[in-house]
Amino acid sequence: MLYYLLYPLHSSLSFLNIFRYITFRAAMAAMTAFLISLILGPFIIRMLARLKIGENVRKEDSRRLYELHSKKQDTPTMGGILILLAILLSNLLWADIFNKYVLLALLATAWLGITGFIDDYLKQIRKRSKGMTAGAKLASQVALGAVLAVLISSFLPGHTRLDVPFLKDASFELGIFYIILVILVISGSSNAVNLTDGLDGLAAGIVIMVAMAFSVLSYISGHLRFSSYLFVPYLAGSGELAVFCASILGAGLGFLWFNCYPASVFMGDVGSLALGGALGTVALLIKKELLLIIVGGIFVIEAASVILQVASFRFTKRRIFRIAPLHHHFQFLGWPESKVIVRFWIVASLLALLTLVTLKIR
Repeated sequence: MLYYLLYPLHSSLSFLNIFRYITFRAAMAAMTAFLISLILGPFIIRMLARLKIGENVRKEDSRRLYELHSKKQDTPTMGGILILLAILLSNLLWADIFNKYVLLALLATAWLGITGFIDDYLKQIRKRSKGMTAGAKLASQVALGAVLAVLISSFLPGHTRLDVPFLKDASFELGIFYIILVILVISGSSNAVNLTDGLDGLAAGIVIMVAMAFSVLSYISGHLRFSSYLFVPYLAGSGELAVFCASILGAGLGFLWFNCYPASVFMGDVGSLALGGALGTVALLIKKELLLIIVGGIFVIEAASVILQVASFRFTKRRIFRIAPLHHHFQFLGWPESKVIVRFWIVASLLALLTLVTLKIR
């Protein structure tokens, strides 16, 4: 909004020329989202507590896990509403809101935010940990993936080619199979973040690091000179996603202020599904689908631990881990919750750095 209101005045007021620079608007988007989260956070937490929208820790799932997390009982949840508000307002102020890339990213974030809200709402009114059925949640993710695939292939020519990292000019035309790729990325990323959101600040901290890396990658993809130098496909207009990712970074930092150990609020599915979907959508829009596996490596490992655990128990009646997802396994090994969180953050930060380093390996 400010971009359209103030930048046209730069011919009269030269200092307003700064609004043309994505780096400036990205930095301002991050700070704005952070301040919105910080200011609105106490109000939203009090509102959630007043409405008795709290975490329900189930004893029947695992008695030991219940003992470890019993103190989290009734902690306000659905705090992801705060994150989504901060992201939306920040983008309205600083992003080119009519940019195709930004619109598609906001569509995916809002879609999965609504899905998560319904899931959380059903949990609250039923007073149990089951909200939407797994089938209904997956149907929403698949529908979003199909819609995004059609929109991307219609409005962003060339995006149906899958680029292979580490290699120059290596890509494969997927054609109709692009729809399958989009569905896998959207459902996989949103569910992976959702599974990781089990300890205070764990998912929020990792999302911040992934968003930071994607902000840099988006800027490079939309910059003709940088993309040419690094042999990255140039995607005109995609640099605006740097502002969108920066807003996620700022909103995540603001939310982490209240969500860090010991948490005063949890994001709930309204936050985790939306953030996972947002990151997956950005990966698709800047054609870094395969790099998502590296930069979001913690999310991938967490999801894989659940899949392996279920498959192993079903076919061999044995468990690979003491409990899944993986972060709970380390708790069962005796690691304090704060140690699990910080060590996962450390690995996530290294993976984000590794992702950026790969730009030179071509």
